[in-house]
Amino acid sequence: MKKDVLFFQEIDKNSLKLVGGKGANLGELTRAGFSVPEGFCVTTEAFDEFIKNSSEMEDIFNDLAHLDMMDIDQLSKLGSRIRQHLLTLDIPKNVEKNIIEAWQAIGEDYAYAVRSSATAEDLPSHSFAGQQDTYLNIKGEDQLLIHVRKCWASLFTDRAIAYRAKNGFDHRKVRLSVVIQRMVNSEVSGIMFTADPITGHREIVSVDANFGLGEALVSGLVSADLYQVRNNKIIKKQIADKKIAILPNEDSGTTKQELDLGFQKQQALTDQQIIELAKIGKEIEKYYGKPQDIEWCLLDGKFYIVQSRPITSLYPVPEVDDERLHVFFSFGHQQMMTEAIKPLGISVLRTFFPFGKPGNNKAESNVLLPAGGHLFVDLTNLFTIKRMQTIIPELLGQLDQLIGSALKEFVNRPEFLQKIKKDAKVRRAFLKNFIPVITNIFLNMFVRNPYQAIDKADRYIEQSVVEFKEKLAKAPKEQKILAIQDGIGSVFMKFLQDIFPYPAAGIGASKILAKLSQKWLGDAIEVEKLNKSLPGNVTSEMGLALGDVADIARKTPELIKYLEDENLDSVGNINFSDVNPEFDRAFQEYLAKYGMRCSGEIDITKKRWYEDPKQLFPAIVSQIKSYQPGEHREKFIEGKKEAEQAAKTLINRVRQRPMGFFKAKIISRLINVFRNLMGIREHGKFMFIQIMGIYKKTILELAEEFVETGLLTDKEDIYYFSLDELNQLFNGNISKSKITEIIKQRKAEFEQFTKLTPPRVITSDGEIITGTYQVEAPQGALIGSPVSIGVIEGRAKVLLRPDQGQLNKGEILVAPFTDPGWTPLFLSAAGLVMEVGGLMTHGAVVAREYGIPAVVGVENATKIIKDGQYIRVNGNKGYVEILDE
Repeated sequence: MKKDVLFFQEIDKNSLKLVGGKGANLGELTRAGFSVPEGFCVTTEAFDEFIKNSSEMEDIFNDLAHLDMMDIDQLSKLGSRIRQHLLTLDIPKNVEKNIIEAWQAIGEDYAYAVRSSATAEDLPSHSFAGQQDTYLNIKGEDQLLIHVRKCWASLFTDRAIAYRAKNGFDHRKVRLSVVIQRMVNSEVSGIMFTADPITGHREIVSVDANFGLGEALVSGLVSADLYQVRNNKIIKKQIADKKIAILPNEDSGTTKQELDLGFQKQQALTDQQIIELAKIGKEIEKYYGKPQDIEWCLLDGKFYIVQSRPITSLYPVPEVDDERLHVFFSFGHQQMMTEAIKPLGISVLRTFFPFGKPGNNKAESNVLLPAGGHLFVDLTNLFTIKRMQTIIPELLGQLDQLIGSALKEFVNRPEFLQKIKKDAKVRRAFLKNFIPVITNIFLNMFVRNPYQAIDKADRYIEQSVVEFKEKLAKAPKEQKILAIQDGIGSVFMKFLQDIFPYPAAGIGASKILAKLSQKWLGDAIEVEKLNKSLPGNVTSEMGLALGDVADIARKTPELIKYLEDENLDSVGNINFSDVNPEFDRAFQEYLAKYGMRCSGEIDITKKRWYEDPKQLFPAIVSQIKSYQPGEHREKFIEGKKEAEQAAKTLINRVRQRPMGFFKAKIISRLINVFRNLMGIREHGKFMFIQIMGIYKKTILELAEEFVETGLLTDKEDIYYFSLDELNQLFNGNISKSKITEIIKQRKAEFEQFTKLTPPRVITSDGEIITGTYQVEAPQGALIGSPVSIGVIEGRAKVLLRPDQGQLNKGEILVAPFTDPGWTPLFLSAAGLVMEVGGLMTHGAVVAREYGIPAVVGVENATKIIKDGQYIRVNGNKGYVEILDE
């Protein structure tokens, strides 16, 4: 039986297809007992009947499907044509009869609000609010039917058409319901967010209030009062100058009216009413199980709810199992990879992280927590050690200045200091893990021979990778995943104890060098030059090796033309051995040594270079265009000579000072430690990526078996399961139907996660804490953190991925982040701008080593700076200027 009309009390969340998001929410609220003005919905089935009355709609839908969204004029003309057509179309008689009967049942003498409710509107993952039209104070049968038709036509406003196209919604499948609701001629109305929409704080209710109908506020005609409530206490009141109110006309429609001077600066709600409204908001939030964006109104001292929808702009909060206030920082910002990660990648990294685990390598860490497809490190326990409240913000500030700044602000808050308690267990665990590490750092810095460090680190990594590979090979097939879990879970501690003390000593030496140089000489000019061409850096060696490959490729024009083709679907279109056998051998050798790497490589689900070699082609072409044969090697040698000369100059300058002989000895030791140990900073990650590459091949082999047996339709569907779930999958503990359901759900979730921007710092209350820069810069400049000295001007090359395009000589690389997968492009870059990063992150270290100016942590740089714009990068002071528009 067709349902053209449903009263609110007949509607619930399962009625979405019939009444749209707005209608379903009003039905839910009514059935839950909240004060909702009575009303009914003209359902989507009525809309379907209405549309079927038209013989032109099929052609219209075809025109919409082929519409060029960039052609604003064409969009406007087509939208206008559709709306005019629908406004002249008759409403089917049976539909019209049912609407009138429902209207009469509530009361013919009342005024009504007539609102659109699309089936894709107000859904948990999308915010479509305001895409269709709303009409207020509608009276009488004729006006009611006219405005129902207007609502149906509003499904095809220019804005609604463009929004659906942008978000991939099929115009044929989006249908419209009409909400007809008795008007409340409100004295005060407004919007309430049950979580602070600016900071994300889940405990703060934020209320906007204005006199008259809510339309003045929703349409932006007035500034509203702002009230904020936390734990039933008003924490903020900002009284606006409310000059205008929208009021209902006596006959129909609404009018703007200027308020009397006495009302303009009067508080719209009393304090008692503010608290009462906030309580209602939290009750609605509790009912829905998530923060809500609520439209409300007040009449004769009673609050009415006229709409509630999820707040879609809030970033998800990492889940914790206690009531303490926790603080988290973004693991992706620290690792220079802020993209969303699939479940397997999340699971691998949580298994890899050794802290917050119950003494079991295979377990996942409970201090590295997922939220919105990204990972966050819980620092709360470490902050119970008072010294850590200073040390951690300083250390993390070296990786990202905004993270350090935000954490400093947090640990000094009274609410944190009052609640934080010392935890002897945390202190003991910290000392147990880090005293041996600190001891090794000290010995490396002041006792051990620095010239042996690189060889020791190289041998250690080579042996470790072989050990992990052999251990996995020995594991029975049914225990492969368990062996992988055990292996991944033990890698970090090996790195921490055996590799980390090398680069940590190098970093320590550089800090002491800078301080002593400043103290004894009054400047640290030479210290900065010591960063160039560090020996033993596996990432720099990788970049140089690709330069060698490029030099071989440049001999063959046919090969270069192929590598330049941006539309390649696979590398199988050309036989390298036929075109340039030398290149074929060199490229295969390169992939054998470095093929396990890629951009975003900490995520095991990312395609490695050996899986998709074409990722390297833009970097090869960039090097061919930017350098003469052998020039990349010559540049590295020049950097090494410059560093050696800087070392000599620094030692000689110090020797001229009082006590110069002893001071020169100290400086010489620190230089040797820095130059020989700092290059090892990439070794730990290189080891982890090699081991992860071995494990990935095994996981994909198992996935291929699952495809053969019909459990999976695509081997890469295995990326949507955790390691524990892979064990269950292997042992047949998950049904085929459940597997299909999991994959479908997690693919949809991941699609949403890719649209999220992870915050640098977030609390368990959901508050996003944003740090600040202390930089003097010209007006309009983009502020960041200076990490490599120098000032450079050039054309911006904006790349979101390293395989997205070629970088020409003299261009400035503008990227969201960089990790070792981006290194081959650095040889061609004249400067670097990144959205994330700090003094000791990958891009900064490589920029200093290559001697190119760099500014990092420039928020939204890839969105603000356009490809090809002429920009100036000031790596001395930390800002970027756009010199042409």
